[in-house]
Amino acid sequence: MARHLGGCQSVVCRGAEALIVATGKPTLACIDIVMVSCNSGAVLEDAVARALDSAECASLSLVDNDSTDGFPERVQQRWSADRRFRFDPVGRNSGFGAACNRGAAVGSAPNLLLLNPDCLIERGSLAALIAVLRADVGIGVLGADVHDAYGKDEPAARRRDPTPMRLLADAWRPLCPSCQGVKLPRTSDRVQTVDACSGALLLMPRPAWVRVGGFDSDFFLHGEDLDLCRRVRQSGYRVAVANGVPVVHRQGSSSQARPVFVALHKHIGLGRFLLRHQVSGRWRQTLVVLGLAAAFLLRGLPKALLAQRRKSQGG
Repeated sequence: MARHLGGCQSVVCRGAEALIVATGKPTLACIDIVMVSCNSGAVLEDAVARALDSAECASLSLVDNDSTDGFPERVQQRWSADRRFRFDPVGRNSGFGAACNRGAAVGSAPNLLLLNPDCLIERGSLAALIAVLRADVGIGVLGADVHDAYGKDEPAARRRDPTPMRLLADAWRPLCPSCQGVKLPRTSDRVQTVDACSGALLLMPRPAWVRVGGFDSDFFLHGEDLDLCRRVRQSGYRVAVANGVPVVHRQGSSSQARPVFVALHKHIGLGRFLLRHQVSGRWRQTLVVLGLAAAFLLRGLPKALLAQRRKSQGG
């Protein structure tokens, strides 16, 4: 059964409302940032430093899912005197969505930013994103122009909802270049409406987060961003990407530690999304499960094992 954000919702709403009523307008520090770490490596410190350097940051909650690399403790020691910073070690791997819900329950700023520990924002990024939200109250989730360290667009930055046919179109791209897959092309629009944006950076008005109940913690790792965007759209908001706000996603800092585990949960998360939102009927659902199992065994697992071997060899 789906499990969403719990009984803190009314407190969260009152806190955000009080902030606006007391000042007559949103303050400059208007974003609660939630970051979840799990053996994220040295990039975590850089990501936290950049986030706290933003004037829009009202608080930063670092929720740690049982890291053993020592970097969350290093971050805690460095920023222990910053009243905006909060370190929350869970003591186990509770899953990404559940950890985000835990961090989001603490703040009361009118906006919430879910930021990956390997996503590096620039000074001015949050100000630009907030300006987009204030200009369009219909946006419930706002993403950024996410790309890797080499400037290549992240495929997940602009997405259609996955369907079995769209996933097949992506797999058969060389044979059918005109087939519509999951990835959406970037448009010339300053703000582009999409079905889903990259989970590396999700900025939301807190009322939108509260309305949908946060992440569904049934999604342990991967797929929770697709599900959140879907439910936000169903609740009456739009999902959009600010094409003029670039951020770097040094993807894989956590997955490098356990590539097989992450690859498995990518397929499980995708399957959960498809069965919940896109595919009905027992035989159709059975075909989806078998197809994803085959995709993991034939493609996902070999790639993960190769990555694991390269890591063990120091390559």
